[in-house]
Amino acid sequence: MRSGFRLTRSTPILFVWLTLQSLVSSAQSVDSLSVSTQFPSPYQLKTGREIALLGTGAVTFGASVLLNRAVDPLTAADVAALDRNTINAFDRSATQHWNPTIAHMSDATLYTNAVLPVVLTLATKPMRNDMKTIGVMYLETLLFSNGVESTVKALSRRPRPFVFNPDVALEEKLTRDARQSFFSGHATTAFATAVFTSEVFRHYFPQSKWKPVVWVGTLGLASATCVMRYASGRHYYSDLLVGAAFGSLVGWGIPKLHEVKNQKSWGRRLNIQPWSSGSANGLYARWQL
Repeated sequence: MRSGFRLTRSTPILFVWLTLQSLVSSAQSVDSLSVSTQFPSPYQLKTGREIALLGTGAVTFGASVLLNRAVDPLTAADVAALDRNTINAFDRSATQHWNPTIAHMSDATLYTNAVLPVVLTLATKPMRNDMKTIGVMYLETLLFSNGVESTVKALSRRPRPFVFNPDVALEEKLTRDARQSFFSGHATTAFATAVFTSEVFRHYFPQSKWKPVVWVGTLGLASATCVMRYASGRHYYSDLLVGAAFGSLVGWGIPKLHEVKNQKSWGRRLNIQPWSSGSANGLYARWQL
């Protein structure tokens, strides 16, 4: 099933360029509105933890490369024996789609999300002053999320939806990539970078009016990436949902692990007051998450 609209080769490039231009303008506005005084970084690096995280990411990514080489492509006989009715009802509709142009568009939205943390870091002074910390955290996010996803993909060897589509040329189905559907790398990376960007921005600019814009923009791009991966016949719903969930967890978890545990902030979050009813006295406590 092909889409009813046409896209030129320059469309993805133009989309990325316009998105980055818009974000740079927004980031510069944030920079000009931020206070000039220095404030402590919301994150900190610890040598042992960073070695463990980077090492785990590198090992899983390296393992995925080796496992991928062991994947045998489907043969023509394998393809002929496939039956789309064996796919569960929730995922089956994906086998009706095939559109390489939309697949290229999903690359554009993915790459846009992936460069947003870099743009925000360079364009805003507080983040720029903390470039090393943000860079290490972002590398850990990308290595770990993609390493695990690629390893699972090489082990599961699930045929992509288009492999079941009789309208797709046979040569497209006889590649290693055609057997790497679960779970979606695009969804994983898109949501990992979206949540990472939004969480980091939130911590550096807790009072910024741009926080909702960053959240909606990054998650919107990630969602668009997933929609296009489905529409292009590259992934099933389940591939995308698992990828989005795992990517979001990593994108949130890496900054959380590095968050500075400032004991002074407890005083602002924990509110304790005395109370009296005339016949009894006590303390009222409220903890704000």
